[in-house]
Amino acid sequence: MEDAKGIENARGPDPVVVLADVRKEYDLGGTVTALDGIDLTLPAGSYTAIVGPSGSGKSTLLNLIGALDTPTSGTVTVNGTDVGGLSERGRARLRGTEIGFVFQTFNLMPRLTAVENVELPLVFAEWDRRERAERARTLLERVGLGDRLDHLPQELSGGQRQRVAIARALAADPALLLADEPTGNVDTDTGEEIMSLFADAHDRGNTILLVTHERRIAEHADRIVHVRDGVRERTEHLGGDD
Repeated sequence: MEDAKGIENARGPDPVVVLADVRKEYDLGGTVTALDGIDLTLPAGSYTAIVGPSGSGKSTLLNLIGALDTPTSGTVTVNGTDVGGLSERGRARLRGTEIGFVFQTFNLMPRLTAVENVELPLVFAEWDRRERAERARTLLERVGLGDRLDHLPQELSGGQRQRVAIARALAADPALLLADEPTGNVDTDTGEEIMSLFADAHDRGNTILLVTHERRIAEHADRIVHVRDGVRERTEHLGGDD
């Protein structure tokens, strides 16, 4: 089994994500098209926001890139791997080694401390106990929670929980960081603090894809991809490289 700690050294100049003519359909008593021929490339080190109204397909897009689902047709490639060609076990392994997730609802394990939550991806990646504890402590200190290592989620504020979630997402040094409405459950000021952590991750070389319905949050990215009715409408370039 490939050691998660060696992933970064194996990365090359190729794009981290490539979507080619991706369609996703659901049978809900009739065929519903959630995505209709989407093309999208995420270069290594890029910072992209996906925006669109409710029902536009942005969550479906995130699920496909995150290997939580497979396309009806077309290809989704993550760090050189065709997601559609993987078994469920293979997709789970891809998620565990190549993708870090940050959710609106935090998705922390309630009976685990902050440091234990951050260690979880490293447990599955079979890191040594001492090394994973050191990695978790380092990341929690980076997000400003060095004094909250042994606190349970219910003992933390919403902003602190999201900081733990970001540290957990970065634990295995994934090729891709996915964020689904990461500021949706925190106030405006805390949301800006959370976005500063994404800026720091981007500055450190992480490739980030953010889904949001808030323009001010999307503007933290280098480009904004607008989707509507399952189609990529337009792209705004705000800065950085594309």
